[in-house]
Amino acid sequence: MTEMNDATARSSTALIVVDVQNDFVDGSLATGRGAAVASLITDHLRATTYGVVVGTKDWHIDPEGHFAPEGEEPDFVTTWPVHCVAGSRGAQPHANLDTGLIEQWFLKGEYTAAYSGFEAHRDLSADTARDGDAASDQDVLLGEWLRSAGITDVTVCGIATEFCVRATALDACEQGFGVTVLRELCSPVNPDASEGVFRELSDAGARVQ
Repeated sequence: MTEMNDATARSSTALIVVDVQNDFVDGSLATGRGAAVASLITDHLRATTYGVVVGTKDWHIDPEGHFAPEGEEPDFVTTWPVHCVAGSRGAQPHANLDTGLIEQWFLKGEYTAAYSGFEAHRDLSADTARDGDAASDQDVLLGEWLRSAGITDVTVCGIATEFCVRATALDACEQGFGVTVLRELCSPVNPDASEGVFRELSDAGARVQ
C-alpha cells in the first residue's frame, strides 16, 4: 500500500524547471551557480520520477519598461539589461540542462515583465505538444495546464532564486498546490539573499529541502 501511495504521489507531482537559460547562466544576467544548477537538475531528473516535467522561459519580444533604456544603467529591481530576447541564444536553455527530459515548455514576459512561471502560457510550438494533452490546442497558463493534467503538487527549481523561482513558488502556494523547493537546485543572483527567500517561502507554506 505504501508503494502504491508513493507512486500515486509521484504521478500527481510536477517538477517546474524555472528559466534555466543561457542569459541567466553565462550571459547578460549570469548567476554564479547557473551552470552547476543546470547540471544538477539534469542529474535529478534522471534519478527521479515525476508525473510531468515542465520548463519556463523568459521570452521577451518588447517587454515595455522591463529593459533599461539605452544609455541608462539598470536598477536591477524593475529595470534590467537586455536578456532572453525571444529566439536569441540567450533565451535558449543552457546546454547542461537535458531538454529531452522537459515534457512541456511555458513562455512568459513577451510584452511585459513577468517573474512567476504561473504567468507563463504554453509554448504552442508543434514539437512541444505532449501526446494526449487535453489542452494541446489551447494557449493555456501553467496553473490551468497542471490542473488539467491531474497535478496537485509541484516541486520548483531553477534560476534565479530571489526572482523567478521565488515568484513561481509563491504563486504555486497561492493557487493551492503543495509546494516543495529544492534549494540546491536553485541559483541566486545574490547568494546572501537566498536564506531570506527560503524563509519567506517556508512561511508561505512551501517545503524547502
